[in-house]
Amino acid sequence: MTSSAAPSAAVATPFEVYDDWQVNTGGDTIHAKRMPGRFRSLKWLSAAIWLPFFFGPYLRWGDRQAVLFDIENGRFHLFGATVHPDDIWMLALVLLFFAMLLALFTVVAGRAWCGYFCFQTVWTDLYTWLEQRFEGPPRERYRLDAAPWSLRKLAIKTGKHIAWLGVALFTGVSFAAWFTDAYQLWGDYLSLQAPLVAWSTLLLFTLGTYLLAGFMREQVCLWLCPYGRIQGALIDPDTLTPHYDLQRGEPRGTLDRTGASAKGACIDCKQCVAVCPTGVDIREGLQMGCISCGLCIDACDSVMRRIDRPTGLIRYTSHNAIQGKRRRHTWARPQVLALHAFSLLAAVTVAWGLSHMSGATLSVNHIRQPLFVQLSDGSIQNRYEVRVFNKSDRSQRFRIELDAAEPVEVVGVDEPLAIDRYSRGAVSVLVRAAPRGGDMPLTFRVSSLGGPPDVLEYRSFLARPAE
Repeated sequence: MTSSAAPSAAVATPFEVYDDWQVNTGGDTIHAKRMPGRFRSLKWLSAAIWLPFFFGPYLRWGDRQAVLFDIENGRFHLFGATVHPDDIWMLALVLLFFAMLLALFTVVAGRAWCGYFCFQTVWTDLYTWLEQRFEGPPRERYRLDAAPWSLRKLAIKTGKHIAWLGVALFTGVSFAAWFTDAYQLWGDYLSLQAPLVAWSTLLLFTLGTYLLAGFMREQVCLWLCPYGRIQGALIDPDTLTPHYDLQRGEPRGTLDRTGASAKGACIDCKQCVAVCPTGVDIREGLQMGCISCGLCIDACDSVMRRIDRPTGLIRYTSHNAIQGKRRRHTWARPQVLALHAFSLLAAVTVAWGLSHMSGATLSVNHIRQPLFVQLSDGSIQNRYEVRVFNKSDRSQRFRIELDAAEPVEVVGVDEPLAIDRYSRGAVSVLVRAAPRGGDMPLTFRVSSLGGPPDVLEYRSFLARPAE
């Protein structure tokens, strides 16, 4: 760690210098300036992807919640489909899809996920917007923070924190609502009849949202989130990120009275730093604290337009392009193609799994103690336990049949197996065959009576002495 200038012992600073770029170490609050622009508008639009988080649990599908992660009963309802632990492989592929998509985002556009979609960024942006409604623009907020306590300051701060807690409370309720009936949950909370796990979830997410978005803010991006460190291994010289045009901007210099400057295009107004939610200076190059939100581009373009100079001093581009080198097309980069292929394969497989899910599952356990018995008439008998899991939302009856290469006698399948919805049923099946011939392959077949025409098969064998 090096320092370009040692601060006076009498002056506290929230910044330390790491390899010539500054990181807020948490000693002070960053009050980022909010400026209109295309990337600010894009941030609000992209934040809208979180609206289903708040309102999705209230959608209904028949007599139940449309999307319900019913962990207590071990099943997930996704509109018309019900996913059970037997289908856990699809969850693994869903996680793989989002992991590949996140990596693809980073390879193509740096930390664009962090800048526009990450829940920490979105909630922090909402909290700072509320803060500005109560306390005013950044300069007034700094003054209010430094002012002694008074009734006015107490009233402003109290109103802000009540609004913050309201958002945090709604966040906690919304999260809990994905795991139980949302309407019933509200009734349980309001009547103080909610179970302990519901209260614990509400408390955890309310406090977590309030502390992370209200107080820690950029510290989460800088110190807690590992993604900022992982991005260094994913980006390359062709990745699109916000860059400062060093050749055009340097040397920096202020405008004279005529509005002219004999130096570079950058007039050192520091507006790019003022709007940065993590407090970094993009002019010092790509940094771990940069979340690729593009707000510095809005700020710089606004200044360039006011002084009648071309925009784009700070812009989304690649390291190769800013150095005057040729940038490879996105689809000409092997890592982009590989990540896109993996994410597409995972998405297609999950879609196929959801569309081909059966309404039941079948398993057959061959009882091996003893492996077989010889009856008084000389025939060989094997015993099996046939288990059927009814995954549908209604009771069903299942017919059990058996296919074998030789004539066999089957005991225990005369009557259909009745199973309630989301329940398992089992029946003991005895299979008898000739006493010689060695092991014989068997196929158990189960079909639903009156339900979807699903036919389930399970291959096993009948054990008997060899010739």
